[in-house]
Amino acid sequence: MFKLNINEGISLLIICVLGIAFVDSAARAENAPGVAYRTVMIEDVEIFYREAGDPARPTILLLHGFPTSSHMFRDLITELADEYHLVAPDYPGYGYSSMPGVDEFDYTFDNVASIMEQFVDKIGLQRFSLYLMDYGAPIGFRIATNQPERIETLIVQNGNAYVEGINNDFWEPIKEYWKDRDAVNKGLDNPWWTNVKAAYKQPNMSNDDALRFLLTLGATKWQYTNGVSDVESVSPDTWGHVQPLLDREGNADIQLQMFYSYGSNPPLYSDWQSYLREFQPPTLIVWGEHDEIFPAAGAEPYKRDLKNLEYHLLDTGHFALETHGQEIADLMRDFLNRRLQSPVAAN
Repeated sequence: MFKLNINEGISLLIICVLGIAFVDSAARAENAPGVAYRTVMIEDVEIFYREAGDPARPTILLLHGFPTSSHMFRDLITELADEYHLVAPDYPGYGYSSMPGVDEFDYTFDNVASIMEQFVDKIGLQRFSLYLMDYGAPIGFRIATNQPERIETLIVQNGNAYVEGINNDFWEPIKEYWKDRDAVNKGLDNPWWTNVKAAYKQPNMSNDDALRFLLTLGATKWQYTNGVSDVESVSPDTWGHVQPLLDREGNADIQLQMFYSYGSNPPLYSDWQSYLREFQPPTLIVWGEHDEIFPAAGAEPYKRDLKNLEYHLLDTGHFALETHGQEIADLMRDFLNRRLQSPVAAN
């Protein structure tokens, strides 16, 4: 008779479990629809977007952060497209969307949010979940407060809506920039920014010059790798995609205008928090805990306003999808399958 000792039995069980997981993942990948790369005109601006999945199923609108684009969602889209309809646009001036100059387009969060609202109408989205990351949070919360009836759930990944999230060294010179775009050495004498001044050998650096540092390759790499335990796990395809777009002529002016416009967001925090308290959208927090731009201090206050909250701090930095993409996808699948109508039933 064939017999297994206990160690052999445990090994066989592990192999079986891993095999089942592999087959399940492979089956999902095989059944997932391909990604379509589309454009649509909104107010004479060509908006590029990625779309995958059956539109009859629940929709997730993926709103990217700085300095990236819908590219940040490339793997998440294919992972979830078997059960969900995913749409990821590029904002004007980002990714593959049009890049009108600052004298041709109003680069403010109000206007970009308006373009995104027109975008969802133009492509026929009715109700949807919002994935909010970095710049995607102030854009998405404007959409949510304007049209709360259209929002089914929120997935928040390093997307701020509270003053606690910007009470740190990184934001000090940016706050001064909101007050005076000609400021010199305001908010720059803290541990984060003194290193930048030293590297540039400018002890009295202007705030404008300091913020231009955030557009360099070194800063872009830092955003992707800071707070990550294994830097070698982050693909250079990330900054390899982002940096050439930042380096386009005229794009630096766009980014500086958006840094300045970010000052319009904190005065709206109370409105966004009122939306959360009143409408209680089911919310999933998947936050890179070691992010120095939007640290975990910005994630905690969501607990004050939301009753339907599922909260996860991940052992990574700002661009959590690059290191924890599968974990985030699994958390989203579980969350959405419980919070929304069954994807299969919605078909």
